[in-house]
Amino acid sequence: MTDVVMPQMGESIVEGTLTKWLKKPGERVERDEPLFEISTDKVDTEIPSPAAGTLAEVLVEEGKTVRIGTAVARIAESGAAVAAAAPMPPAEEAAPAPPPEAAAPPPAPAAEPAPEPLGPLSPLVRKMAREHNLDLARIRGTGAGGRITRQDVEAYMGHQYAAAPEPEPAPRQAPVPPPPAPLPPAGQARTRIEPMSAMRLKIAEHMVVSKRTSPHVTTVHRVDMTKVARLREAHKAAVKAEYGFSLTYLPFVARAAVAALRQYPLLNASLDGANIVYHNEINIGIAVALEGGLIVPVIRAAGDKSVLGLQRAIVDLAARARSRQLKPDEVAGGTFSITNFGSFGSLMGTPVINQPQVAILGVGTVDKTPVVIDDAIAIRHICHISLSFDHRLIDGALADQFMTRLKQALEGWSEEVL
Repeated sequence: MTDVVMPQMGESIVEGTLTKWLKKPGERVERDEPLFEISTDKVDTEIPSPAAGTLAEVLVEEGKTVRIGTAVARIAESGAAVAAAAPMPPAEEAAPAPPPEAAAPPPAPAAEPAPEPLGPLSPLVRKMAREHNLDLARIRGTGAGGRITRQDVEAYMGHQYAAAPEPEPAPRQAPVPPPPAPLPPAGQARTRIEPMSAMRLKIAEHMVVSKRTSPHVTTVHRVDMTKVARLREAHKAAVKAEYGFSLTYLPFVARAAVAALRQYPLLNASLDGANIVYHNEINIGIAVALEGGLIVPVIRAAGDKSVLGLQRAIVDLAARARSRQLKPDEVAGGTFSITNFGSFGSLMGTPVINQPQVAILGVGTVDKTPVVIDDAIAIRHICHISLSFDHRLIDGALADQFMTRLKQALEGWSEEVL
């Protein structure tokens, strides 16, 4: 027998919810064939079978949340006997019924638990439905296999609120001053309380732990991205036509960060108690905004990738993050992170370090800006890039040396894209 366990889905994740079994007991399953679906605060994904054989026993039912490493099923390898499902106990013989009367309807059968027609429901969805007195049968599920998700419940509640009937207007009278604040419709509460999502709770916990762990310091440098902007403008149409994705500023920044990390490896390290752990690979986490949260998938061996290779990896990871199709190892093992809040128009920010890393780069928007060059005003593509660093390990001088190296790489860009 081979035990199937709840896998590790990331460094900070300790439990997962089994949302759907893709095989039934007694069915044949091949090695690496999808066996069940799980949901954590960050990733929804299919888990492959660790062995070929027959699904002998299911130990965790759909909708249950268990800790990482818990056995959820057992697989009998080829040739092993599989215990047959226990037969249902025979129904007790009923006493002879009296002759039916002409108008008497047949007696109703004893009530049995009806199968759940809505698909597996997470504990959070059940709690929201219970607290807000919602009929889940009225909610259309958009999750895997039609499963109702937290977003489906929130959308339904928002629609209900928008569709709530308003009181009929009073007959027209002489104008009167408006009330200081509109009153809610009769019977409607002034506030609405709902539980935080599992993702939001984990993000909150992770941010609090990071601030408690690392004394954060942020330095901001103004970077002239004009050379990069011109190179990007010259090649973006060809890249789009040949590869099918847009060429953005982010892979240039990531490539420059790789060069700076190679020169200053302490920013690619982490702390383990009183020990410094130097990482031989540069694995860059890229923050991706999701509905109601964010996730940081990791570009592994980023130092071996070109600008196009980094852009391809960013596009792929971001698309699969937003469709919740990331694999477990794609959200773990980062050694340095980049967050691009400039894509939302932000000039600069002070990002929170992604533990157990010691630094994170924040990229602001790239704007055409008048600057003074040789006592003359010129229009340049300017970007403000910030570095938040852990002052336990990194001092301001080292942080600024790192940023100066990154700035030099971007301002004096000489590497070809195609």
